[in-house]
Amino acid sequence: MIKIKKYAAIDIGSNAMRLLVVNIVEQEGKETQFNKSSLVRVPIRLGQDAFTVGEISTENIDRMCDAMKAFNLLMKVHKVESYKAFATSAMREAYNGKEVVALIKKKADIKIEIIDGKKEAAIIASTDLHHLLKTDKTYLFVDVGGGSTEFTLFSDGKMVTSRSFKVGTVRLLNEMVSDIVWQEIEKWIRTNTADFDEVTLIGSGGNINKLFKMSGKMQDKPLSYLYVNSQYAFLNSLSYNQRISELGLNPDRADVIIPAVRIYLNAMKWSGARNIYVPKIGLSDGIVKAMYFGKI
Repeated sequence: MIKIKKYAAIDIGSNAMRLLVVNIVEQEGKETQFNKSSLVRVPIRLGQDAFTVGEISTENIDRMCDAMKAFNLLMKVHKVESYKAFATSAMREAYNGKEVVALIKKKADIKIEIIDGKKEAAIIASTDLHHLLKTDKTYLFVDVGGGSTEFTLFSDGKMVTSRSFKVGTVRLLNEMVSDIVWQEIEKWIRTNTADFDEVTLIGSGGNINKLFKMSGKMQDKPLSYLYVNSQYAFLNSLSYNQRISELGLNPDRADVIIPAVRIYLNAMKWSGARNIYVPKIGLSDGIVKAMYFGKI
């Protein structure tokens, strides 16, 4: 006998907001399945407000409220029985973040929790990686967002350490990441991977997913450092308009993809990783699984 539950996750990031609806299929004697039913992405770049002027603008507050009303209606249509909504880097740093959360609760009846980088990394790490994590291998999991990047080191199938840094695509576009921050990241990666002979990257985030899709590779195959480096050079050779017209990138993806790839490349270089795997997972997936297993 099969039992199906419907859970949803709302991820309010620095570059976009997402609503993920998942069918959770329970069957006695079998592993629980998490099947994506719907994914809606709204490109509201909150980080542009939060990182440059320190507050979410009136225009973007209105857009957020409209998006949350739509998300609420979509969850009703899908008959979602439980959800969580988490806001990350941009809302953490906007001084009116808590006011915005209260307003959205009032206008859209969506309860949002602003989480810190440590909790964000823990939720992402709770995603189902066991099909990728071979017990005799070492992996550096890198999740690149608009405002922050979460690094998590796994070895022998277990998490070794994790760290969140204030380096993200929107920050980089606005030239808000100093050399000191890059040096701190390099030191952290080199120090924590030094004792391992071979490290493989696992990449998470919309930009690396787009790069992987462009490669045409099968889902279980990795991208090599040489390939990622050549694509980085190719993307840089095109103008913003060319990346939209010739590659078919969305306008809100065509600018952030370059700084995102730069972060992954640096992580590969500093860890000595030759390959990067790109499973289709992220904060939204982690939220649903953490809810189901009672971790949040």
